[in-house]
Amino acid sequence: MEQFFATCPRGLELVLADELRDLNAEKVHAVGGGVLFRGDYSLCYHANLQSRVASRILWRIAGGPYHDEQDIYRISFAPRWTDWFEPTRTIRVDVSAIKSPLASLNYITLKIKDAVCDKIRLLSGRRPSVNTRSPDVPIQGHLTDREFSLYLDTTGEPLFKRGLRTTTGDAPLRENLAAGILRLAGWRPGIPLLDPMCGSGTILIEAALIALDIAPGAGRRFAFEKLKNFDPRYWGELRRKTVAREQTKKSLAIYGSDVSADALKAARANLAATGIEGCVTLQRANVLDIVAPASTGMIVSNPPYGVRIGEQQRLREFYPKLGDLLKKHFTGWSVYLVSADMQLPKLIHLATSKRTPLFNGALECRLFEYKIVAGRMDRKREGKASGGSSKG
Repeated sequence: MEQFFATCPRGLELVLADELRDLNAEKVHAVGGGVLFRGDYSLCYHANLQSRVASRILWRIAGGPYHDEQDIYRISFAPRWTDWFEPTRTIRVDVSAIKSPLASLNYITLKIKDAVCDKIRLLSGRRPSVNTRSPDVPIQGHLTDREFSLYLDTTGEPLFKRGLRTTTGDAPLRENLAAGILRLAGWRPGIPLLDPMCGSGTILIEAALIALDIAPGAGRRFAFEKLKNFDPRYWGELRRKTVAREQTKKSLAIYGSDVSADALKAARANLAATGIEGCVTLQRANVLDIVAPASTGMIVSNPPYGVRIGEQQRLREFYPKLGDLLKKHFTGWSVYLVSADMQLPKLIHLATSKRTPLFNGALECRLFEYKIVAGRMDRKREGKASGGSSKG
């Protein structure tokens, strides 16, 4: 049984753990930034192809306690690297650490790279080349305060790059974060879903892929395909079975709108690139003018937040009116807003039922949950503010 580590956006570890259990992973254990799990080697094929929340699937090949950089070199030199890939393959080494007593991660990276290259040259007489941009075989090292683990990255380009998207907004949600947010919200196919500030459509696309049972990795390649133990017959059969489960394309109860024509153009292009342009309903609209497309449902959105001078004042006017709109026209709906603006709950004037810390890349965010129930607003407000465009 092999050991793996799946990385994910911080805040989604428990969601990813549940997803991996659904894929029959064993000894699943969530830690900061990812999930440890075990299974047959073929499990990395399934996880790369089907996980909507993971960022990478790392295969642990060596490890042990360490005291200094020489221990790192010794552990990294020990494996027979040529059992896994040809010397003609290019490599790149990346290192992460939590509470490591060693001073320089750059030096540790160099020691791992030297150990790998030295061992391959000893075994084959050839030294592999390093490619820092697009390596054939990415290698990951991770240090805690006492333990060093060495992984082969079976993914390559991170899993949030579905191989489908063509355009993005200014600061889009990553696809696996959007999928994780939908899972945190408890959204399921059949529940009407609205993103009224949809930007380039990330949330809508992830929801449609879930509803149609389209595997998120179906349109891309993976690093494990370049390893010696790659089984093309098994992989081909797995892909065929996965594609056979896809549902027929149809109109879904998934709705999006945005005030920006450019954002909607990007969303339509991304839906078309994914092959699901007829499955999601889009319209151009100011969020403050929209009406509920169903009597109950969920709003999941990434509203605008201010980063430039002048934007904060506009948002101080916009957020209270967004709260009014939700209270007046979306009674019975559940609302989930992901934002890096921690002032949003104070300004929207709705009771927050839950706040979940998340990270979109390095950007700290919160997922704010609101249950819209009938009742009087605290204050009546007049006029309209700018409808804004989301980042996703």
